[in-house]
Amino acid sequence: MANNEPTAPVSADEVSSLGQRWYVLMMLLLVYTISIADRYVFSQVQEQIKTEMQLTDFGIGLVGGISLGLFYVTMGIPLSWLADRKNRRNLLAISITVWSAATALCGMSRNFVELLLARIGVGIGEAGGTPPCNSIIADYFPAARRPMAMTIFALGAPIGAYLGADTAGAISQAYGWRSAFLALGLPGIVLAIIIMLTIKEPARGRLDAVSSDDTPTLKETLRFLLTQKAALHGMMGSGLSAFWGWGLMWFTAPFLQRNFDLNEAQAGAITGPIHLWMGIGASLLTAWLLMKPSFASPKRVVWLLSGVTAAATIPSFIAYYTSSLTLATVMFWIFIPAVYFYIGPAFAMIQNLAPPKMRAMFVAISLLFANALNLVIIPPLIGLMSDSFAGPSGADGESLRMALLILAPTGFWAAYHYWAAGKTIIEDQKRAIGYV
Repeated sequence: MANNEPTAPVSADEVSSLGQRWYVLMMLLLVYTISIADRYVFSQVQEQIKTEMQLTDFGIGLVGGISLGLFYVTMGIPLSWLADRKNRRNLLAISITVWSAATALCGMSRNFVELLLARIGVGIGEAGGTPPCNSIIADYFPAARRPMAMTIFALGAPIGAYLGADTAGAISQAYGWRSAFLALGLPGIVLAIIIMLTIKEPARGRLDAVSSDDTPTLKETLRFLLTQKAALHGMMGSGLSAFWGWGLMWFTAPFLQRNFDLNEAQAGAITGPIHLWMGIGASLLTAWLLMKPSFASPKRVVWLLSGVTAAATIPSFIAYYTSSLTLATVMFWIFIPAVYFYIGPAFAMIQNLAPPKMRAMFVAISLLFANALNLVIIPPLIGLMSDSFAGPSGADGESLRMALLILAPTGFWAAYHYWAAGKTIIEDQKRAIGYV
């Protein structure tokens, strides 16, 4: 792939207005919100599904995690290949429609096979969501503002998790688990239509100093990625953050229900507000920090990620160790915000370490690793461990507690990779986009 010589990047104001940039960002924030809500509503209502369909913890992890995650990660590469070459807005709108309709079909499932197929549909649709969003945002916001923009985009995670926990839990408790899927699935179809009508496809790489007229092959993209040590460590860090944080979140609702005799609505009422208020607070605090001149250096950003992740690992262990609901709740208020803190900066780091025509693919590779850990491996692995620790009467609160305590310390592993990325991130970013 032949790169052009670095030139002064075009100003964002030359190609879009401030209002246009923020409108696009807000719409893509809604996309991410619906994506997270539709993905994680299953974890909130899984106890009802498990009882009705007579599943083990391993079985519920299979239908809830692997069915979605396996197709999410395998379809992510070909759909991102399209996103680096074709109209990203159109691909995004189609993907939203597919996963929203599949979420609604989850609520219409009558048996294990139908639910399995519907969750596969959610995974295929969502594979075409985040990479185009990341790539579009990078063509509306310059490199120095991408950490802030991606952190605002990442607000979709806590808002979506709140909808998938508190709102879905209340709907499920009142009307049954099927109604929760229907309520969260149908609005996405409306959003897809709005995006088609109101967002224009931006020119690729218009805000970067280094660009290319050639479209790289997958082999060229992978070869370049292997030279970007900071990108590899960043992908490992964000992947392990998802493995640790979202893996624990996946089984938090049944953990609370089994160990503290709560129903779905009560469990959702504990974690839902934390997702919403502390998740948003952590994301906004991150955006505010990253706008400071002291965080203009990407090295400082990854050091911040490393420190916060390592510090939050301790309360994540205590939350699942204690037998006190009060102490567990306090630890959730400290730990859960860290699940969101890394998302925006990690997305921005990957964007700034990839040339413009490799961005969607870099994001897809990062998401492939993260979601293979988070969705394909963790749900059945935790379920299998819980089943193996169980007594003759089957998996219970204590067996699930032991499985989650094994997972909790992996936050330290993620923190290491963020720290290691700082060693080469300045040189790697210059190689990718021409400036820091």
